[in-house]
Amino acid sequence: MSGKAGDPAAAAAGRAGHAGGLAGDDGGQLAGWELLTRSVRMQAPFLSAPPPAARGLCAACRIPVRPGNAHCYPCGLHAETLPGLLADVVVPICYAVKGGEHARNLWLYKSARPGAAVAGAALRALLVVFLRDHGPCVWRAAGMTRPSHLAVVPSGRGRAGPHPLRTLIGTCLSLPWAALDLRLRDEPWTRDLDAGRFKAAPLAGASIALLDDTWTTGASAESACAALRLAGARSVAVIVLGRHVSAPEPSASALAPGASAPGSAAACASVNDLPAMPFRPRLCAVHAHAGENGQ
Repeated sequence: MSGKAGDPAAAAAGRAGHAGGLAGDDGGQLAGWELLTRSVRMQAPFLSAPPPAARGLCAACRIPVRPGNAHCYPCGLHAETLPGLLADVVVPICYAVKGGEHARNLWLYKSARPGAAVAGAALRALLVVFLRDHGPCVWRAAGMTRPSHLAVVPSGRGRAGPHPLRTLIGTCLSLPWAALDLRLRDEPWTRDLDAGRFKAAPLAGASIALLDDTWTTGASAESACAALRLAGARSVAVIVLGRHVSAPEPSASALAPGASAPGSAAACASVNDLPAMPFRPRLCAVHAHAGENGQ
């Protein structure tokens, strides 16, 4: 299973595989894609993900919505607030269920705690293998042939240096990185959707693959997308490692059946709202029909 020519995920699979730290049955180091795909197979039974062309999911972030609704509350609000500046497509690789291993990895990999390297290796494998296997599906859904640039949603906390996600996967990807930086430091009043929250260097006509580790309401990713659009980007596809799914709030029982308080965690997603959606490495939320994605 070799990387395809021109594939942004094909540059340094061997180095990424070595960094994963998994040994073969014979104690030798597995190389490149074999190691990465093995890591994904090992994680798969413990993951869930939005299936392709599923009904009843938000058209943007892919969580369950009430019958008749095209978007969840936050995504619907975003569409009304910044029309024409949002992502062409948003593709969560997996759901990050509160208390689950994937959600823990997404928190742990950015820390200095024991286990951070193992968590990072698992996330690296998920993202790089997804880009190789399903990048063409995402590019098609975004209306681009392939991305011309990569970008990572900046940390709202103004963390010094590169974002941990870029550090994690930077050597595995071959495309240039678009300059995207924080303009407004994250405060309670700056966490909403805001086209001025981030700033980007000129990107006239660019097609961007915008990467993010987590999505809760999507305000950060869509604000970053707006900055890229204002800088001249023609197309933006957002790929998210984990779409956060929270347990229902205690106050949810006081609401009408099936309702959630606007803007609350329950309005974004609830564990009880998710049907059985197993993660299948061969599929993605925008999966093309057989043969359409070049596989």
